[in-house]
Amino acid sequence: MNALREGWFSDINEKMWPGQALSLRVEEVLFHEKSLYQDVMVLNTQSYGTVLVLDGCIQVTARDEFAYQEMCTFLPLNSHPNPEKVLVIGGGDGGVVREAVKHPKVKQVVLCEIDQMVIDVSKKYLPSMAVGLSSPKLELVIGDGFEYLKKQKDQFDVIITDSSDPENSEGSAPAAPLFQSEYFKLLSEALRDGGLTCSQGETIWFDLELIARLKNSCKEIFPVVDYGYVSIPTYIGGQIGFLLNSKNPETNFRKPVHRWTDEECEQLNLNYYTSEIHEAAFTLPRFARKRLS
Repeated sequence: MNALREGWFSDINEKMWPGQALSLRVEEVLFHEKSLYQDVMVLNTQSYGTVLVLDGCIQVTARDEFAYQEMCTFLPLNSHPNPEKVLVIGGGDGGVVREAVKHPKVKQVVLCEIDQMVIDVSKKYLPSMAVGLSSPKLELVIGDGFEYLKKQKDQFDVIITDSSDPENSEGSAPAAPLFQSEYFKLLSEALRDGGLTCSQGETIWFDLELIARLKNSCKEIFPVVDYGYVSIPTYIGGQIGFLLNSKNPETNFRKPVHRWTDEECEQLNLNYYTSEIHEAAFTLPRFARKRLS
């Protein structure tokens, strides 16, 4: 379980990253309740500002959230020639939606989030992220993403899965079904021709075997599969990855279709993503490249 002792919060998950923890000094517990699905906590921390914690695991912090949100969004959107209709599964904090609605080619974003409490606390305590939830481009669906996908056929150009980890300190977590082969089959069916997906893909430092299994499973469904990553200090290992899949055999995730100048990135209020960073995200260290090739 998570530890909140003597003014420090420790992100402890013996299932996913045994023998270690990330600790932040806490100024105040702003919110702490159990929803129908998970333990929800919001902390005010000394170094990282407001922090959203689900089932004892840090999800986002005010200081570094932009790195994850921008890369999770623009790696897929800028790999698709015309990403007009986007589905976001999870991501009730609004961060991915905030970024997706910025894209000039995106006309509609559907957010499917299972936990209303995550949306509510994000609007109250993380307004700079939740601002996307008030976009006129957004359609909000409260429900299970797995079940929602079963009813969708040929609907979306891009589907982004912004999930928590498949296991928490108690075992299987609410996001566990989103790491199964059946889920990726549903993603493929919900995509239009040439559509692509991006899913939170865990870290090469502790989850390399899981990533390799997921990548191999996806290769049985999609003609193009790749893995990129972002540097972010408050995720265990300082890095989190993205599993990207495309129905278009011509897709090259490593060469963005839409290339933005620094001036365009500034206009879109981007702080991490650039076209150069997009390309660099797929350059893996040798140990990971060998296992994931």
